[in-house]
Amino acid sequence: MSQPLTEARLTVARPWAMPSDDVLAHLEADAGGLRTAEAAERLEIAGPNRLPEPERKPGWLRFLAHFNDTLIYILLGAAVIKALMGDWLDFWVIMVVAIINAVIGYVQEGRAEKALAGIRGMLSADAGARRDGGWVTVPAADLVPGDVVRLMPGDKVPADLRLLQAHQLRIDEAALTGESVPSSKTTDPVDADAGVGDRGSMAFSGTIVSAGQGRGVVTATGPTTELGRIQSLADEADALDTPLTRQLDSFGRVLTVVILGMAAVMLMIGRFLHGMPFDELISAAIGFAVAAIPEGLPALVTITLAIGVQQMARHNAITRKLPAVEALGSVTTVCSDKTGTLTRNEMTVRHIVTPLAEYDVTGLGYAPEGEIVRAGTQGTDAAPRGDLAAILAIATLCNDAHIVQGDDGTWSLVGEPTEGALKAVAIKGGVGSAGGRRVAVIPFDSANKLMATLNEGARSGGEAGEVSRAILVKGAPDRLLERSLTQRGADGSEPLDLARWDAAVAALSGQGLRVLAAARKPVRATTEEFALDDLVDLEFIGLWGIVDPPRPEAVEAIADCHAAGIRVKMITGDHAGTALAIAHEMGLAGADAEVLTGAELEALTQEQLREVVRDVDVYARTSPEHKIRIVRALQSHGEVVAMTGDGVNDAPALTRADVGIAMGIKGTEATKEAAEFVLADDNFATIRSAIAEGRRIYDNLRKSIVFLLPTNGAQSLVILVAVVFGLALPLTSVQVLWVNMVTAVTLSLALAYEPAERGIMRRPPRATGGPIIDRGELGFILVVSLLIGGAAMGVFYGVAATGADIEVARTEAVLMLAFGQLAFLFNCRFLSRSSLTIDVLRGNRTVWWSAIALVVLQLIYTYVPFMNVLFESRPVPAASWILPVLVSIGIFLAVEVLKAVIRARQRSSRAAAALKAGS
Repeated sequence: MSQPLTEARLTVARPWAMPSDDVLAHLEADAGGLRTAEAAERLEIAGPNRLPEPERKPGWLRFLAHFNDTLIYILLGAAVIKALMGDWLDFWVIMVVAIINAVIGYVQEGRAEKALAGIRGMLSADAGARRDGGWVTVPAADLVPGDVVRLMPGDKVPADLRLLQAHQLRIDEAALTGESVPSSKTTDPVDADAGVGDRGSMAFSGTIVSAGQGRGVVTATGPTTELGRIQSLADEADALDTPLTRQLDSFGRVLTVVILGMAAVMLMIGRFLHGMPFDELISAAIGFAVAAIPEGLPALVTITLAIGVQQMARHNAITRKLPAVEALGSVTTVCSDKTGTLTRNEMTVRHIVTPLAEYDVTGLGYAPEGEIVRAGTQGTDAAPRGDLAAILAIATLCNDAHIVQGDDGTWSLVGEPTEGALKAVAIKGGVGSAGGRRVAVIPFDSANKLMATLNEGARSGGEAGEVSRAILVKGAPDRLLERSLTQRGADGSEPLDLARWDAAVAALSGQGLRVLAAARKPVRATTEEFALDDLVDLEFIGLWGIVDPPRPEAVEAIADCHAAGIRVKMITGDHAGTALAIAHEMGLAGADAEVLTGAELEALTQEQLREVVRDVDVYARTSPEHKIRIVRALQSHGEVVAMTGDGVNDAPALTRADVGIAMGIKGTEATKEAAEFVLADDNFATIRSAIAEGRRIYDNLRKSIVFLLPTNGAQSLVILVAVVFGLALPLTSVQVLWVNMVTAVTLSLALAYEPAERGIMRRPPRATGGPIIDRGELGFILVVSLLIGGAAMGVFYGVAATGADIEVARTEAVLMLAFGQLAFLFNCRFLSRSSLTIDVLRGNRTVWWSAIALVVLQLIYTYVPFMNVLFESRPVPAASWILPVLVSIGIFLAVEVLKAVIRARQRSSRAAAALKAGS
């Protein structure tokens, strides 16, 4: 009596290492498939073959999460204060700013669950399974361990399968492993410790059958598949806060403490020094807090980043998560997948070796554009050489691929990538398949590692002659060399030089090229069929060296990243030799660079990996867990890591990295949803532009903050001085809000459009541990606040001294604050150099539009009657505008003197540091 089935008995550990009969026995199944009743019983135990839906937070909760920020707390605190004071207009203005900030964040930011939805979309919808003794189509979700499934070309593998039969079966696993060439499958067990890319006896859920046929028994479904394991990794790989998020949180907390501390000091001074009434003192303290709180700062940050999003989109970098815009500017290491990211993911013949010569091939990808030139010479021969024509004839005739040109002029491949490369090189050499006829074929078999066709019309060496027939063969060099007797010489067949060909294969392999060989055998014109045993005494024709070529623009981009102090590391599922050769060609690694393979990485503890991770630039045969370990090891050194990729195997690492960058054209949906950025053109060079843009955005954000804070500083100082010395307040709280609002809406946004500073990609990445505004800049802000605040107080008390109404004096003070900020805007355009240059008047037209907008708003504030009622302003004579304008020019010059002093001190400090280091 058989024991009842359990979940444990339906789970197979390392099925790739077990004989297929043992796997069937463990699952209590056979090659004839399951009965429907058995399948239903197993479905109850194993569950449906689908990836589980993650728990999704309600939309309202995700929206409220955008209020969980220290600066937003300050903003909401200001609104509460205004509500308590009965200033409902001010209350709603502040609330609208906070709500807009949350809405923008809610719309822009993609949630982590979407990455998992993208992975679920990779699963097959249905499958051909053997049930009740016959083949039926069943929903893929109903597959269970023990089901027997058949695979045909174009099928998406519906579950993890241990193969029972494999006839020339090749499966495209690029999205899972990063391999650029479809994997050949067999039924033979492999080593138990083999990585995913080396498990030749398995077919994995979500991969696609490229060629051949096969059958397999289901060993894992849903969350227990390799795809499901990656989903759990993506779920566990918590996204990190960006440097800006951490800096703003810290800045907001410090600012809160400072504002509350100063308010408390002001209360004590007013109470104990001047004996002010308590209710009047509380009102003044609230006014001070409202003046000091930069309620426009959260909106300023959000809008500056949103502007950066639009500008990055023009450079083909689509931003999915708003705070990550500036994170690119602090990236210290880019971890890049190889296939399709650094390379084109289009196999290309790079080199041809014949018995008579060696040839280099130009052109990239499947586009048949380029030349075949004899190595060491310039230009092509006047006529095709016989040795070259012979190998090109095999390239196009012993081939099942087709290259087609689309309506947009781009070339695409129908068939195997390697065969596409051979088809393209044949066209480059002027050799086509017209005029010939295929009589018979032996398809490629991974056991024999060759393909052969019997063709009519093949002419020896491409020379004119009677129609004849010949067997054309292509395949692994060792398999063809052991079947060859002769080689094609200058005067016909000559003895095979085996030592020369072994050296040529080793030389091509050493360059990271995939090597294929060509051979032929003339047969009688009446021959109609042939077998594998007929492939003996072949005439060896030559070798092709094939590679997935680097993107030329990526080579330049890597050099630019190195100049900017950014390390680039290649993390690929491809073989070590290929990865290292590509790394050398791209300038990514030096001549003495080492490769760390997945197996070697597996043997390291996390602490051991941490010790070597910064010194290794090439990682090969990696799995998703390895990529996450590498990212974490780099982050443990304080590195800000950007991870690029296009396959689903990259999704967990993209989630864990500080900045995840997905490929938009060839990237899977899972990768795009996990990433902060999507490259619309799949171009690694776009990353360079995006990093420069991120640095520019961060620079502009700091300029905007340095510009905005003196507004609050000046206003709060005006109120503080008035209370401390028992003077009339130069500004009311509603006027404070007006100045904050008008400068934030007009002037501060102008700096978001500042062009990149000179040499932005020749300086090292910025440090991420410090505050967004350092101590020196806080001193600078304080001095400027004193200048602008002092100017406003001087104008207010000066006008009031002439006998003017206090409302008129306050209107003049508001004008002084507005124009003082406008003057300071030009100081902030160049914080690290002098603004006393003609450059300050050009390069950013938005500055002038903002200045015009400020003047117009101040005209409305001063002369429109309902504004006079709302803000207690008064119309003033035109001549009254002269004093604020002249004082503002004086502020501009004074700040330039201050900047010059700061630059001189910085130069002195650097010189002293250099002298100390030299000694």
